[in-house]
Amino acid sequence: MSVAETERPDPRLNAYRTDLADARLEGRVSAARFVAGAPSRVATGTASLREAPVDEARQGSELLYGERVAVFERKRGWAWVRNETDGYVGYLREEALGPAESSAATHRVIALRSYLFDAPDLKTVPRATVHLTSRVTVTDHHGDWARVADDGWLWAMHLAPLQEVERDPVAVARRFMGAPYAWGGRSTTGLDCSALVQLALAACGVDCPRDSDMQEASLGEKVASLADARPGDLLYWPGHVAFLLESDRILHANGHHMAVAEELHDAFRARNMAKIGDVRTVRRVDRLTGA
Repeated sequence: MSVAETERPDPRLNAYRTDLADARLEGRVSAARFVAGAPSRVATGTASLREAPVDEARQGSELLYGERVAVFERKRGWAWVRNETDGYVGYLREEALGPAESSAATHRVIALRSYLFDAPDLKTVPRATVHLTSRVTVTDHHGDWARVADDGWLWAMHLAPLQEVERDPVAVARRFMGAPYAWGGRSTTGLDCSALVQLALAACGVDCPRDSDMQEASLGEKVASLADARPGDLLYWPGHVAFLLESDRILHANGHHMAVAEELHDAFRARNMAKIGDVRTVRRVDRLTGA
């Protein structure tokens, strides 16, 4: 079957190559073989999702502990996967994966970062660091500790049931202040502009696409113009997104500061007008509906 280039699904969100493709895409793309994704999950604190199965490849995104993935191929130490959280496709090191859990996630991490221990004892050596918004399956409690799946123990006060969500994504985003900018990053130790929005909304129980163009096209409701924007709205430029704050300030992860930072909107405009122009789209998310 021949598929016109303009009809091809977005490769960021659809797993297909000429030799292999997601079985869900049969009839939409050409491939020698179609397979159903095998369920698995991320068993390390973070896992870099690369654009190709080599260490030198650019990071397209990052996966967090507990995220479930569909695995289409395991080869030479790499796994080709689709993240079930946001649909993002890429390659990660196979050792980052663990067995799929039989039970759904029950809690999310509400601390900026927390250690995963082998035993319910803070004096033991941590085995991994988990990050804000990571979803976990709590299977047992021991005092102030919560056992997560078969991986170890987290401090229970760093967790909240999934149904208990934050109410203000800007307040969540401000918790990332000073975190370094990292292309493709999605964790508290490094993230990009669209990940800051995605994670802040996730903490509020709102699903959000991964990249800024995806968010700009579908997230929340479109606001008529910048003049109608209010604090908490999302401002979109080509390839960039920021939260609008009070007093015409913005909050964003950006390459100028190489960090999550606040600054005057006018300062950003003066620095970038010639490169990316003015705000192209304003979007508003109902932040109080929960998951």
